[in-house]
Amino acid sequence: VGSKVTFFQPEDEVVGILPLDSEESGVCEVVLVHEHYLVRKPEKVCWAAAAGTLRDGLRAYTALHSLCHLCPGTTVLVLDGASPLGTITIQLAQHRGAKVLCTAHSLEDKQFLERLRPPMARVMDVSHGKTDVAESCLEETGGLGVDIVLDAGVKLYSAEDESTPKSQLLPHKHDIITLLGVGGHWITTERNLQLDPPDSHSLFLKGATVSFLNDEIWNLSNVQQGKYLYILLCAQQTLLTFHSRPQLDEPIPLYEAKVSMEIVQKNQARKRQVIQF
Repeated sequence: VGSKVTFFQPEDEVVGILPLDSEESGVCEVVLVHEHYLVRKPEKVCWAAAAGTLRDGLRAYTALHSLCHLCPGTTVLVLDGASPLGTITIQLAQHRGAKVLCTAHSLEDKQFLERLRPPMARVMDVSHGKTDVAESCLEETGGLGVDIVLDAGVKLYSAEDESTPKSQLLPHKHDIITLLGVGGHWITTERNLQLDPPDSHSLFLKGATVSFLNDEIWNLSNVQQGKYLYILLCAQQTLLTFHSRPQLDEPIPLYEAKVSMEIVQKNQARKRQVIQF
């Protein structure tokens, strides 16, 4: 509202992500936010799906289009495909004509991924520790390797990472470099990734690139604001165009927000938590 607001009218339904320097929380009934951070919500998209898809949609579009320029015929490996980010990334890549491989961290995840339509080229269950992801990807691609890898974290040091059950399901960085094809793109969510000289040499020989997926970068430069808003809008349109299925838990009432936030901060939530006012 206000005389200087030009994008919207009162009663418009909008969605957005609060910037890093926001002085207010999103978990409140009234939020003061600049119009340049908002886009219209499609009428046929429910609020819970819009809220639960926005952040992961931004990440998926950033990874596939801004960082590696996905095109038809590309081979994409999505690690932990049944995660909220993985699910949207898979559907977006398939819609663009890519051949998609993915890993599952449990039998339940594997069954969920196999029910997605159109079906994926291969779903690899890594929960029992017997599947060699690098070998399976090279077999699927005729030894050429995959063009794009989106990880969900990686093992950096074998002895140290065996302490937690979740880290045992992650591939080692050497496996990802091995399965990466010539001219490939490795999109990583590992903020503390360390590449040793032999790792860099292998990437150099393949002409491969490593990009870090940090979705907050869009708000660090006003030059990119138009592209950022377009991606937010596309993230909402995927729910209609692709009939995508976001990974959402049942909406949570406001009085349970604190407990839900603690679960999220401890990385114990497998699905997106949506607070319903």
